[in-house]
Amino acid sequence: MNSSTSSQHLILQPFWDYLLTEFSSSVNSPVFPVLLAFSGYVCFSFPFAVIDMMGVQCHFFYQYKIQKNKQPTIRMMTVCIWKAVFNHVIYVFPTVFLNWLCMPPVSLPVSAPSVCTLLGEVLGCLLLFDLQYFIWHVLHHKNYWLYKKVHAVHHEYVAPFSWSSQNLSGYELMTVGFWSTMNPIQLGCHPLTSWTCNLLSIWMSVDDHIGYDFPWSLHRIFPLGLYGGALAHDLHHQKPGTNFSPFFRHWDIICGTSCSMSEKA
Repeated sequence: MNSSTSSQHLILQPFWDYLLTEFSSSVNSPVFPVLLAFSGYVCFSFPFAVIDMMGVQCHFFYQYKIQKNKQPTIRMMTVCIWKAVFNHVIYVFPTVFLNWLCMPPVSLPVSAPSVCTLLGEVLGCLLLFDLQYFIWHVLHHKNYWLYKKVHAVHHEYVAPFSWSSQNLSGYELMTVGFWSTMNPIQLGCHPLTSWTCNLLSIWMSVDDHIGYDFPWSLHRIFPLGLYGGALAHDLHHQKPGTNFSPFFRHWDIICGTSCSMSEKA
């Protein structure tokens, strides 16, 4: 191991040691990834819910709202939160418990990944998920029965808002959760990578649904316009036959399903 790789390991090792020492029982729990993801959903969504409730009274943010004529109500937010809780209680936690009975968790590694390894693994997991969901998404829009029975729940709102990122049917949530759980395992990723990717994908999903196109939004910073973000996904809810990719835009561009604001007009 050269000095550069060694120093990259040292960057994350103190943090990893701290987790193993202070939170060993928590991070070893089979419910930890679920609680991490749900906590991320709540924490990432809440600030934008406050912005939505302030509405036009907070012009600094409201000026960047994509669909200004559609404002989410407290009832709409409550329904989405309740649906997320219901799906976790009825579908996610029982599945995690059954999986724990069949396959007890393995011991966590002592060594932390290098920074480059972590970043490479996270990117690999996100790109794999992007392809999986793109195919699933197209299929569930093209097949009327699948759309009506599975995916139509997510399209109840033409104008997305932060809490609506998990306005999903139980089957869709379980499918997304399966990929999020299995992809890092299949790619042989470090547990820290899995948790980081899990949290990052939740943030990106919430970002897709916030309904605001800020000047500092990631899609304006990401090179070559290959990140979709809130604007691309908002357009998907307005034109459901376009912008199927959850995060990046390359599959939509390749398959001819990409749509921009100018093309919508």
